[in-house]
Amino acid sequence: MANLGMIELSFILLGVMILLLGSGVWIAVSLGLVGFVAMALTTSLPLGSVLATTTWSASSSWTLAALPLFIWMGEILFRTKLSEEMFRGLSPWVQWLPGRLTHVNVIGCGIFAAVSGSSAATCATIGKIALPELDGRGYDKGLSLGSLAGSGTLGLLIPPSIPMVVYAVTANVSVLQVFLGGFLPGALVMVLYSGYIIIWSLLNPKKIPPRDPPMPFRQKLKESAKLVPCLLLILAVFLSLVLGFATATECAAWGVAGALLLAWWSGTLTRKNFVESVMSATRLTCMIMLILAGAAYTTAAMAYTGIPAALATWVQGQQLTPGMLALYLSIMYIILGCLIDGISMIVLTAVIVLPMVKQAGLDLVWFGVYLIIHVEMAQITPPVGFNLFVLQNMSGRDTLTVARAAFPFFVLLLAAVFIITEYPQIVLFLPKLAFPD
Repeated sequence: MANLGMIELSFILLGVMILLLGSGVWIAVSLGLVGFVAMALTTSLPLGSVLATTTWSASSSWTLAALPLFIWMGEILFRTKLSEEMFRGLSPWVQWLPGRLTHVNVIGCGIFAAVSGSSAATCATIGKIALPELDGRGYDKGLSLGSLAGSGTLGLLIPPSIPMVVYAVTANVSVLQVFLGGFLPGALVMVLYSGYIIIWSLLNPKKIPPRDPPMPFRQKLKESAKLVPCLLLILAVFLSLVLGFATATECAAWGVAGALLLAWWSGTLTRKNFVESVMSATRLTCMIMLILAGAAYTTAAMAYTGIPAALATWVQGQQLTPGMLALYLSIMYIILGCLIDGISMIVLTAVIVLPMVKQAGLDLVWFGVYLIIHVEMAQITPPVGFNLFVLQNMSGRDTLTVARAAFPFFVLLLAAVFIITEYPQIVLFLPKLAFPD
């Protein structure tokens, strides 16, 4: 075991991590190798035994059973006619708003987010119908792309959310409380998005097509009727969470059942779609579970180095206010979001950041929502923003053009971070309502 100081050890481990990630090694494998190096330099314990124990304990959590179910639910709905029905059902109700059908992107993504835990799936599902419709009607291309890129990120913030499950397991907090904490901030982000669309449209009236001919109220209801089953599924999941009738895992199981029923009802539940949804969900689940296993081993190894505890002590000595710590972490997460995906952001930084957050007295449920909003930002920041890639393929535009269109919505997410930092009760209201002290 080498006799190294804390600073030297930190730089060695950071260098190993950068070297591995820069070489294109899988993130899960990189995490595991960093854990091996950390333990080899600090302890004489058998590395294999620690690896086996931590990997099993990380993957055998009952909470993680919700992960493949939520992923599968989103994959099932992605292959239905929900996007077409959503556009037809919502468009008659938003014609009176400045920006008109552009608001369908925001509301449609918000609705689909409540039955899917994936940002890319939310963006692609709504975009495959909304984008051609908006282009055909003459809406501004930048506003259409930007609103869709930004609104697609709601799949991460409005439960059920795959990154929320990953964070809850990593931080050892209640998935249910983190889910509940995401509802009001999700609504806040939707209001900010629609508010921006309204202001932009008022400033650029010539770039917004005239409204469609008025539709009778009965016809509006008829157009929206096919959305009722989806809305009932959302309402059932939401009430089950808030009223404590079901755990997050049980809600995931009911969500899958509801998604299968919706797919059957819409006539898209074919053998081919069913198999494709299962295989796609399996691949994504395996990837996330492998990352979690690597992160769990690195977390155990870092505990032996003493680096997280030293950082927490350092933060206490600096006497940083919670707001200042949140500001510094925001800068770090924005930079990381330009380099790696959201789930990797969570597991790579958890072992270092969580002790600092606890030491500063920040609520871990609040911090989870704060972190998820930064993961949303990562979805629309080049060069690895997944939503940018999705819209690039769908629109035929280059990534830089899509990123430029999404930039105002990136700023609005920053505004949301500021608001929940100043008013944390926005996040904590529903968790405390459901779980009073």
